Amino acid sequence: MSEETITLYQAIGGDQTVRALTARFYELMDTLPEAANCRAVHPPSLEGSREKLYEYLTGYLGGPQLYIEKRGHPRLRSRHFVAAIGPRERDEWLLCFRRAMDETIENEKLRAIIWEPIERLAFHMQNREQE
Repeated sequence: MSEETITLYQAIGGDQTVRALTARFYELMDTLPEAANCRAVHPPSLEGSREKLYEYLTGYLGGPQLYIEKRGHPRLRSRHFVAAIGPRERDEWLLCFRRAMDETIENEKLRAIIWEPIERLAFHMQNREQE
């Protein structure tokens, strides 16, 4: 008996789920008072940020490499140097991501698989200590 290997992208529901995850993430960031510091480091319109995260997550989770095809190597840390990301902004970003994942990805085990590297990524993106 052979087993077919699928990607996380496929396992969570593909494009529809990644779009829902990114949309909910930015809705939360834009509306939660406890995410105000994270929201403040983003541009007034979140549309571009939402599209970039959608493209990045699509490829990161094993789907089409949309981000790389459009923008080249992600170089996430260097691209985020323009934003002051301290522990507060990092933790607020993680709060929004966790809630968005909990609301859009049904399977708890898949959420756990995705969470660990996302959390490491958020810590890696921090580029300053709190004032």
